[in-house]
Amino acid sequence: MAQLSRTSLRNRLEVVALAALATLAACASFTATAQQGPIKVGMALDISGPFAGPGADARDGFNLAIKKLGGKLGGQPVEFVQTDMAGSPDQAKQLVDRFVQREKIDLFTGPIASNVALAVAPTLFAAKVPYLSNNAGPSQLAGAQCNAYFFGTAYQNDQYHEAAGQFAADRGFGRMVLIAPNYPAGKDGLTGFKRKFKGTVVDEIYTKVGQIDYATELAQLRAAKPEAVYFFLPGAMGINFIKQFVGAGLSKDIMLVTSGFSADEDIIGAVGEPMLGLFNTSHWAHDLDNAANKAFVAAFRKEYGGRYPSIYAAQAFDVISAMDSAVKAVGGKVADREALVKALAKAQFPSVRGSFRYANNHYPVQNFYLRTIGKNAEGRVTNKTIKTVLENYGDAFSAQCPLK
Repeated sequence: MAQLSRTSLRNRLEVVALAALATLAACASFTATAQQGPIKVGMALDISGPFAGPGADARDGFNLAIKKLGGKLGGQPVEFVQTDMAGSPDQAKQLVDRFVQREKIDLFTGPIASNVALAVAPTLFAAKVPYLSNNAGPSQLAGAQCNAYFFGTAYQNDQYHEAAGQFAADRGFGRMVLIAPNYPAGKDGLTGFKRKFKGTVVDEIYTKVGQIDYATELAQLRAAKPEAVYFFLPGAMGINFIKQFVGAGLSKDIMLVTSGFSADEDIIGAVGEPMLGLFNTSHWAHDLDNAANKAFVAAFRKEYGGRYPSIYAAQAFDVISAMDSAVKAVGGKVADREALVKALAKAQFPSVRGSFRYANNHYPVQNFYLRTIGKNAEGRVTNKTIKTVLENYGDAFSAQCPLK
């Protein structure tokens, strides 16, 4: 009887062991299935709000790149979670919290404005989600507060405007007034311009974000009588400022100088011929002579009714290309965040800007060009690249960044 009891017990233990093994196998199978699910990319877009114009162009650049890659990254299935956050830091913060907690995103991009980038960055960094910025390049994330999970894929705010300051210095302007919106990118922009400009800044004017009436500012310009004005007013802000500046007759005596943000295809299409003769600086132009750029511009014009892409579209296209290259390099294993970050840092993708590299703070070292607005052979008002203003140019904060 005792022998039968031991046999029965042994049989029962074997059954329990087999059941446990089956459970472990099921768990392992579930884990493997979960890991084989689609890579998730969170995209906080600006389709409404103060940066809706640039945001729409960025969306078009993203979507063109996604279409080109067949909706995949590195050959892996991808879910692109796209949502409008209207340029609002608070709304974007809530959106990114949801992206991280519910959607379990692996990569992130999207916001146009630097104040929004600064609002969402801490959540992404804490979750170790790489953030590839398709536009914003705040100085706060370039120096001592740099982070391995942030890639200022487009530029660092200051350096973009340093190129314009270099042009103004080369041109020999003596007295200038500077105008920008009162938010982080605006302040970075004017700081960058002054770093290279050698003349006298008669006045610095900070406007409201989203402002469209510039009567007060134009009166200040008329009274100050500068040789030139440097303005950084992206989207609808720039459109209205230029129209009102020319309409007030100020263009007869005062030269306008700006960055590509206020003088690219999104602005030109809305303003037209009053843009003729305006000088601007940029890290990209639709007439840059490299294979990746030619293919991008041709594909964009075919996809979107013949219009030229803007800076925002080009930068967004590059972000998806950068993600694709990095995912391919890690064999689709995006859960290995350390390997993914290392792959992103190599920037081994065919950028529409041509070759560039990241500095230690994950901001680009790249060329900046002088452009002027004229009419091309088709009679279209557009930009023409004149020369390189700054070559292989990095930002002013990388030495403060502890990343190696």
